[in-house]
Amino acid sequence: MQAVAGIRRGLTIDPAGEEEAPAERFGRLVRESPVVIFARRGCYMAHVMKSLLAAVGAHATVIELEGAAEELAAAEAGGQNAAVPALFVGGAPVGGLEGLMGLHLSGRLVPRLREVGALCV
Repeated sequence: MQAVAGIRRGLTIDPAGEEEAPAERFGRLVRESPVVIFARRGCYMAHVMKSLLAAVGAHATVIELEGAAEELAAAEAGGQNAAVPALFVGGAPVGGLEGLMGLHLSGRLVPRLREVGALCV
């Protein structure tokens, strides 16, 4: 864990006030939020994913990853062959932009978002 001017990196504090590793934090975020995107800062694919979700009325929690350790933890949360950007809906991995587009084009995105309580409309 590194400390830079009061900013702690590598480990975070969970709601119970205890430190947690990135993998544990990502697992908690996926369980607590209906729609989560893990991505590198400035990732255009994550921007497109966020825009598509907003267009259908859902607002995703976007987590910008810092460093290789957090990218690895996010990919592991997504399971086999996961990469970033990684989308989770209702705690289940959807994949990247291709997975989101597949859900949308098949007509299954809005019902899935409605099922997990992620639609704002």
